[in-house]
Amino acid sequence: MYRILVHGGVLSFVASAFIAVTVVLNPRLWLQDYPQDIQDRVPPKTTREKRVSLIIGIPFLLLLLAVPFASTITLKAQQGSAISSLRLAANGFGVSFVFNLVDWLVLDWLVLCTITPRLVVIRGTEGAGGYRDYAFHFRGFLIGTVFSAVAGLAIAGITSLL
Repeated sequence: MYRILVHGGVLSFVASAFIAVTVVLNPRLWLQDYPQDIQDRVPPKTTREKRVSLIIGIPFLLLLLAVPFASTITLKAQQGSAISSLRLAANGFGVSFVFNLVDWLVLDWLVLCTITPRLVVIRGTEGAGGYRDYAFHFRGFLIGTVFSAVAGLAIAGITSLL
């Protein structure tokens, strides 16, 4: 459990910092992650914004997979080949899930929905109801939980083969 909390904390810190920096640079890069009423108030992403979103999205996704994978590989190296696949899956899931919780409770509910600093508000969407749409972000949390479970299983499978 300690490993999951520490490695999940590291993932949460790095991923949250990554999100914060990119939101400060241009919150529209995350337009697809905002509620629909906010998306409807602004033009679609430009070609450049789509390209930059892809350029930042790929390393972000790799980060979300690399930290749980590295944690699980380290666990297997320390515990040896006798470690169960279930324990490997639980570790991969747990590390990913810690970030999912931080993303939901801190970034989405606290920062975006409750505090709503101007830097997260996309120009032209001021006052949109989506900035207080807690249910939207809870659904995102549920999707993130499924992602964490699938990632945990995949990481366990790959780690078991190594």
